[in-house]
This record gives sequence, C-alpha cells and structure tokens, in this order.
Amino acid sequence: MPMDEFAGQRIAVIGLAATGLAAARVLRDRGARVRVYEAKPEERLSAETVRAARGLGAGVMLSLGSEQIDWADTDLVVPSPGVPRSAASLRDAVRRGVPVLGEIEVAYRLARAPILAITGTNGKTTTTALLGAICREAGRRTWVAGNIAEDAGQRLPLILAAVEAPEDGVIVAEISSFQLEWVERFRPRVGAWLNVANDHLDRHADFDEYARAKARLFATQGPDDAAVLNGDDDNVVRYGSGAGSGRRLLFSLEREAAGCLRGETLWVAGQRLMDAAGVPLPGRHNVANVLAAACMAADSGISLPSIRAAVSGFQGVAHRMELVATRCGVRYVNNSMCTNPAAVAASLEAAGGPVVAIMGGKHKGGDLSAMARSVKESANKVILIGVSAPEIAAALASAGMRDVERADTLPDAVRRASSAARPGDTVMLVPGCASFDMFNGFEHRGQVFREAVKELTGERDA
Repeated sequence: MPMDEFAGQRIAVIGLAATGLAAARVLRDRGARVRVYEAKPEERLSAETVRAARGLGAGVMLSLGSEQIDWADTDLVVPSPGVPRSAASLRDAVRRGVPVLGEIEVAYRLARAPILAITGTNGKTTTTALLGAICREAGRRTWVAGNIAEDAGQRLPLILAAVEAPEDGVIVAEISSFQLEWVERFRPRVGAWLNVANDHLDRHADFDEYARAKARLFATQGPDDAAVLNGDDDNVVRYGSGAGSGRRLLFSLEREAAGCLRGETLWVAGQRLMDAAGVPLPGRHNVANVLAAACMAADSGISLPSIRAAVSGFQGVAHRMELVATRCGVRYVNNSMCTNPAAVAASLEAAGGPVVAIMGGKHKGGDLSAMARSVKESANKVILIGVSAPEIAAALASAGMRDVERADTLPDAVRRASSAARPGDTVMLVPGCASFDMFNGFEHRGQVFREAVKELTGERDA
C-alpha cells in the first residue's frame, strides 16, 4: 500500500478524542487536507483537548460545536470510535456515497508491521497487555495499542502505532466492536476473539448486530492468517467460524484444543506450557486469557519458554482486579474496568471468598438477571451508586439479594463497604456498568476508588 494513499485528499475527521486527534495528525503528515469536526463547543472541552487540537497547527482546520460537514470539500470521512453509526453526519456520508473509514482501517493501510489483534466483551486489555509482554520477552520490537495505558499513562491509538512500528516490529492491538464498524481491508495477521456477551446494547441494535461487528475482525483474513477463538463460547465459535478464511485455532478450559487446560496444566500447540497455579492472575477467566495469548504468540513463532517467562512475571493491568490495599484482613480490589454484567460473575469468582460489592453506574442495556444471581451467590452485601442503581436494585431483589443499600458517592460507598466487611472479605469495585454518569471514564472511577481506600486505610493505620 503506497504511503501517500491519503495525500491530497480532503478528509473530515469526526471527534476530538485521542483517536481523532491522532488520526488528524497522521493524515496531515501524509499530505491530506484535514478538517476536524467536534459536536461539543470549545467551552465544553477540556483545556488539554483544546491545547492538543490547536497544536495540530495550520494544516488542520477545526470546526468546534458542529458536525455539519462541508460535503463540497470532503472526499473521505474518518470517525472516532465513539461516534455511532446512527450519527447524522455518518448517515449523510453513506447517503451521499462519501467513503467512511474507521481509524483502524486507516492504520492498517499505513502499517508496515504485522498486527496481532484482540477483541471480546471482556478480557481484551489484560490479554493485549500480556501478549505485548510475551512479544517483548521474545525480543520483538513491540507496540501495544488500544484502550490500554502503557507509556506514562497515555493510550496509544492504533494509527500512531501503525506509523511508528517498522517492518520488523509487531503491533499488538486491542480492538472494540465500535472500531470494527467501519473496516474494509483491515486484516490482522493473528486475531483473537475472547468471548461475547450482551454489552453496548445502548449502541448496537441487538446482540446479533454486536456479535457480527466483533466477527468482522476476521472478515478479510486469508489462509496465512489465524483466527483464535474461544471454543467454550458457542456464540464466538458460531459467528467467528463463518468470517474470513484464516486458520481456526481454538482455546478451551473444557476440551482438547490448540490451547487447552488438561487437569490443572496449560497446553499450547501440543506442548506443556505451565501449571495453572503458576498463572499470577486470579480466576479461571484469566487462565483462558493466558491460553488465548499463548496461542497467538505460538502461531507468531514465539517459543514456549518465552511465553512461560512472560506469563509468570505478568502483574496485570491497572483497574483490572487491582489489589489496592489489605487492611485488618480485608482486601480492597479495584475492578473499575468491569463495565458489563457478564464481567461481574467472573470478577466475583476470582475473588476466591466473600465479597462486599460496590456496583452501579450507567447500565448499557441487556438483561440483569444472570448477573443478579451471581451476585446473590458470591456477595455478602452490595452498595449501589449511579444512575442505574434502582434498576440494579430491582434485579438483585428479584434474585433474593436482600442486603443492598445506596450511596451517593463512591467514597461514601467505600466507607459503607469497609464498615460491613469482616476479616477474610474482599471489598471490590465491580460496577458492571459504564462510568460516564459520575466520572470521566473507568480510569477516573478507579482512581477515585483508590484514593478513597487509601484515605480510609490511612485512618485505620492511625
């Protein structure tokens, strides 16, 4: 693909989030004429975002407070992942026949290094970070991109990794269903689909649409590529097996597969990898994540000793089952990235004992009954926060969970949970919801939890 494919094109980038800013910068540097459209007016944007936008320079025009695109001056539209397909500007582009390419599609067309891509409802970030660690352990020049903060707390959009990584490097990318909505040729050398459950139904029309979006990860793969699928998830197998023509590699905790659990031992490509007890992350779901990453690494030519060493030394990712403190026999765990009901059960199981759960936020749609049953089985008490607290409380009541109370703020919830906890319990932030009703994102929510715990445990230490 020629590096100047976008040179001279008049490109409308929609959205001033990190991905939109990165796309604007890269396309500008490739000789495109770029205008960034942002629906929010300047006064509603953070000072940091405005500075970054102004810093793009004269080569990028800004239209703040409007997504009314100048179609007479537009050859291509590149939306940020947060802009839904239902947005008027994107519907208008489709109606007018103006091409729409997502950021990961543009990134793929510019990339020289192979891309190893991971999607799934849950576990994407942990598995992406783990695979990045494996690649580095093997001596590969590695760029880790997506919804994951590695470099000084900054996320690396795939489009930046694409232009930075040389041909002999490797890009490990976390990919969401939103990003897969606008792809044409995007073709990961190895792609993995970890699991699928009801999520983002506030954006996708139904589960079928959501699952089909996930399956697009494999749509253009050829025989030299590999699709790594969760063999224990019937929907992953059903939707994933019909997409593209890459080789199918299954991983499973229940049966023989390319990556599998035999008794309490992990096997990959017919060879023993390690004992399950050697996996440093809690929960069977993380054993599955290790198998997925190991299958991807082995298919990419990485030796089992390198995989084993990286897994053994892996310490997890912030806001994912993150142990913040242990005081008076009570563990405080930040799992702010638990943003959907399906993640709640796995998180509670991974606690390995009684839980006082802090839940709530903005529910993204779907049935809550299965989540409520798992909470009833694993939690001694639930403290609810956020706009969807009444809806969650009703589901918990229907499941027979009686010890439920409301808190106005997350610090208040931490105090209430701490008062209820007994030695041996885990106080866990396990929201099962999005964060934007009260916070700037799941990282902000997790940081508020950390600070509340530290304040509380500091008082206890005194």
